[in-house]
Amino acid sequence: MIPFQYARADNVADALRLIAAQQGAKFIAGGTNLLDLMKNNVEAPTWLVDISRLPLTTVEETTSGGLKIGALVPNSDLAWHPLIEQRYPMIGSAILAGASAQLRNMASTGGNLLQRTRCNYFYDTATPCNKRQPGSGCSAIKGLNRNHAILGASDACIATHPSDMCVALLALDATVHVMGQNGARTIPMADFHRLPGDGPEQDTNLQPNEMITAIELPPAPLTRNYTYIKIRDRMSYAFALVSVAAALELEGGVIKEARLALGGVAHKPWRDKAAEDALKEQKPEQANFVRAADVLLRDAKPQKDNGFKVELARRVIARALMQAARGTPQVQSDKNIQ
Repeated sequence: MIPFQYARADNVADALRLIAAQQGAKFIAGGTNLLDLMKNNVEAPTWLVDISRLPLTTVEETTSGGLKIGALVPNSDLAWHPLIEQRYPMIGSAILAGASAQLRNMASTGGNLLQRTRCNYFYDTATPCNKRQPGSGCSAIKGLNRNHAILGASDACIATHPSDMCVALLALDATVHVMGQNGARTIPMADFHRLPGDGPEQDTNLQPNEMITAIELPPAPLTRNYTYIKIRDRMSYAFALVSVAAALELEGGVIKEARLALGGVAHKPWRDKAAEDALKEQKPEQANFVRAADVLLRDAKPQKDNGFKVELARRVIARALMQAARGTPQVQSDKNIQ
């Protein structure tokens, strides 16, 4: 790890001033991803601007009936917050499917959105990686790519986004509040993360020196018919091969509205409105769930080692939708998929 300077911000304006004043500076809150990247020489910030003491730690009701979550709310606190449990239980389920209790205690809500890929080649500085060094190549394409993307990849990068919470936030139409030198703005969760294209080094649509201040959730009647399923190589402390956030609004024996988002399959959490539309006005039955999965996976392009992900995703989508329809969400402490 290279030497770096450290400064602690007193407020949001102070944090923005400090980050803009030093080229190569990075914000740090819980540090659960950034410090790993620094220790592996993937990231080498010259300054760390500590924002962990800023007053961004509350979960508040909005006038529209939704919730506004401060960017520094720890993942553990968010998962067990009464308002999250009552109104958005999918988020708590997704958070509890990820990492370990110790990491969830430290990790912040905003930091969760900014996680970088866990691609082994990205972390191995002895190998070419376009995310680390643009134009150097993607070692994963011809290397071991069992865990890599089957949707939305490019010739420049086939890495996947690692977050569980972000998959649930995408399914729930969350909005990200950010602040920069030019003031405040909001970014729909669907537009926050980027596909790799020719510039995989840029993970999000944040502008330089902007910081996340909050995540807002709209009102959503999705408290019963939902689930979050995560399939991984081991049940504890592993990233998803495929994960699915599913929620249904049922009325009169048919699906009035459907939400469906995937993790572990693309450079960003993946949602396809065409698959959701295919479920509307349909009965909550296995055949219709498989048909929606086929719509979502219609453009899948597996690599040499991860073709199994296509069929795995198809089955997990159908299983998640069935759990949602029955109102029997996956229990994250249970090692058996229901």
